Amino acid sequence: MKTWDLTQIDVPNGTRSPVVLHSTDDQARAVLIGIDAGQELGDHEVREGAFVTVVEGSVTVTAGNESFAGDTGSLFYFEPHERHSIASDSGARILLVLAKWPAPDHYEDGERELAQR
Repeated sequence: MKTWDLTQIDVPNGTRSPVVLHSTDDQARAVLIGIDAGQELGDHEVREGAFVTVVEGSVTVTAGNESFAGDTGSLFYFEPHERHSIASDSGARILLVLAKWPAPDHYEDGERELAQR
């Protein structure tokens, strides 16, 4: 068993310094991301299904034409390739869990071998 105190792990530089907590081929990847006040993870998509939990603070999540406020304890799920953005006016800490990691189409030709080096 592994455990983490998500409120105590250092996430310097906000969105520029995500911390990979756990990653297992053919299962899942867990990433802790700090979002400094005024920062955002701009409009993007991932190839895996993505669960996002607000660990601390509050965020605004936009997907398509809808926006949702999320406070500590909120959980969001995005389908593979679903475009979304996450922003925080006051700062937040989020846990991202990608499953199934990696998605069959995550790596382009030859990238998987490079990532495993």
